[in-house]
Amino acid sequence: MSKPAALLQAWSVHKTYLLGRVEVPVLRGASLGVQRGEFVVIQGASGSGKSTLLHILGALDLPEKGTVTFDGRNLFAGSPAARERYRNRDVGFVFQFYHLLPELNVLENVLVPRLTGQSFWSWQVARGGVRRETEAMLERIGLADRAKHRPAELSGGERQRVAIARALINRPTVLLADEPTGNLDAVIGGEILDLLVELNRAGQTIVMVTHDAGVAARAHRRVVLKGGVIQEG
Repeated sequence: MSKPAALLQAWSVHKTYLLGRVEVPVLRGASLGVQRGEFVVIQGASGSGKSTLLHILGALDLPEKGTVTFDGRNLFAGSPAARERYRNRDVGFVFQFYHLLPELNVLENVLVPRLTGQSFWSWQVARGGVRRETEAMLERIGLADRAKHRPAELSGGERQRVAIARALINRPTVLLADEPTGNLDAVIGGEILDLLVELNRAGQTIVMVTHDAGVAARAHRRVVLKGGVIQEG
């Protein structure tokens, strides 16, 4: 039986950065396929391009050469507006540093992606249902009692849970996580990893960058980025 086509596929992706007058090649033909429902970890040395590859998979950055497809669609052949819709609807992002808005409470931070692209009137119609959905999401991640708190009033683990809830509120097909446990101690980091594994078991496709071999061991598949290309772990 032939293997099904990858949900998210990078083909021979190249990326070079300019540091002063020096060109620094980071990706030199990296290719990676991710199946629906899979949990894939990307590892590699510091500066190897792991975050760059993740950003390109999420259309946060553009490759110089190569192709990235999502569900058979070339992400970089379409318009910037199409890529924006992809970033908002099809993928969710979780970063090492939580990037929560300090002036908003937990509930409001999680709601932010739902507001993107909404007109005032469409939001007025939908807001009751969206609020209930957001409250249910906070219940799921164990933060229902923190809904009115601001980020400064939360622990690091709680902030990361809020960031995960925000990434999931639009029900993305793929969750892209860049060192989501890297800023947390071992116990709290383990709790975040347990949450990601639980989400994956429920069907969430996850691609995660991590330095932690223990974290990588919980994934379905581990790959290593070395010399600008992907090697199967």
